Amino acid sequence: MASPTDDAPAPGAPAESAHTSDPYAEAGVDTAAGDLAVELMKSAVRRTQGREVLGGVGGFAGLYDASFLHAYRKPLLATSTDGVGTKVAIAQAIDKHDTIGRDLVGMVVDDIVVVGAKPLFMTDYIATGKVFPQRIADIVRGIADGCAETGTALVGGETAEHPGLLGPNDYDVAGAATGVVEADAVLGADRVRPGDVVLALASSGLHSNGYSLVRHIVARAGIQYGDNAADFGATWGETLLEPTRLYTAPLLRLLESAGGTDAGVHALSHVTGGGIAANLARVLPQHTWTEVDRSTWSPPPVFRVLADLGDLALEQTEGTWNLGIGFLAVVSADHAEAAASLLSAEGVTTWQVGVVSDGARPEGAFEQGAKGVDGGAVRLVGTYEDGAK
Repeated sequence: MASPTDDAPAPGAPAESAHTSDPYAEAGVDTAAGDLAVELMKSAVRRTQGREVLGGVGGFAGLYDASFLHAYRKPLLATSTDGVGTKVAIAQAIDKHDTIGRDLVGMVVDDIVVVGAKPLFMTDYIATGKVFPQRIADIVRGIADGCAETGTALVGGETAEHPGLLGPNDYDVAGAATGVVEADAVLGADRVRPGDVVLALASSGLHSNGYSLVRHIVARAGIQYGDNAADFGATWGETLLEPTRLYTAPLLRLLESAGGTDAGVHALSHVTGGGIAANLARVLPQHTWTEVDRSTWSPPPVFRVLADLGDLALEQTEGTWNLGIGFLAVVSADHAEAAASLLSAEGVTTWQVGVVSDGARPEGAFEQGAKGVDGGAVRLVGTYEDGAK
C-alpha cells in the first residue's frame, strides 16, 4: 500500500483518508500513549528482574525459570490477588500516584508470606479512563519499588483504557503474585499451641483498608484533600496516602534466622479488611481464644483524629482500621522475645499483645473466625494507651 505522502489527494478528497485515520483513537483509546507509558516504566520494572525472568518487558506472557524448585523436597506454590480499594480516589484527587503501587504490593505480596512462602513474581493490572503515560509510569514505578523491597520479580502487567466506562482521571489497580514454600514449613493454625504469644507488628498508618469510612468522614467534615492538616504537617491528601508498610522481607528473615519453623513462628496474620480481631481469628485453631490487650499500644494520631472528626470511639472502628497493627505473629513463648527483638532491629516496632489459650473462655462477645474460616476466637480488651507507641 502506498504511503499517504506518495501522491497528492484527489481534488475534493479529505486531507487525511480513511486509511490513515485511527478509529480506535477517535473512540477514546490511545495506543500510542500506552506504548509511551511502557517505555517510561521499563527501567523500573527491570530493576525487579533477576536471571529467572526471561523475555524482558512487553511480551504476551511473563516467563519465569522455576528450575530451582528441584531443590525443594515438596514445593507448594502460594498465590494471592488483591487491589488497593478506594485509596486510589485520594491519589486521583491530589494527582499523586507514586505510592499507590507500593500499597498494591503490600496488599498482594504480604498475604503470601502469611503461609511462610517466599514471593517469586507478580503481575499488575491498571484500568483507566484515559492513559496518561507519566501517571501510569508513576504507578508502575511504585509497584516496582515494592517488588524490589520484597524480592519479587515484576514479570508483566496490563494497562487497559476504558473510555466511557471510567472518567479520564479515574483508574483502579490490581495485582496477583506467586510464591513458594516447603510443604512441611507452611505456617498456620495447625502449628499454634496454647501458651503461644501473640506479637503485634506496627503499621505505618491506615495502609489500604477502611478508606470508604475515611472518605466519608473527611467529606462530612467539609475537608478537601488539598487542605492543610495541622495535626500532621502536610495536606490531608498527603497524610492519607502514607504508603503501606511492607513486612515480607523482615518476616522472611525472621523465619530464616533459626531455620524456618525452628524460629518458633507458628502463624502469621495480615491485618487488612476486618480489623485486628477477625484477621487474627483466621489463623488460630478452633476451640482456642485470645484477648488482645489494648493497653499495650496507642493507636497513631491519624486514627484518633479521624475518629474524633467522625464522632466515633476508637473501639467502633476496630472492625475497619488496623489502628496501628499491620501484622500479627503467633510464636512460641520461648522464642517471643528474640522474635520481637529481631523484627524491631529490622525497623518494625514489635510488642506482645496476648497469649493463646484453650481453657474456659471468658464471658462476652468474641470474633469467631472470618472470611469463611472457622478458626479461633479473639476479642480486644482494656483501654488504649494515651501516649504514642
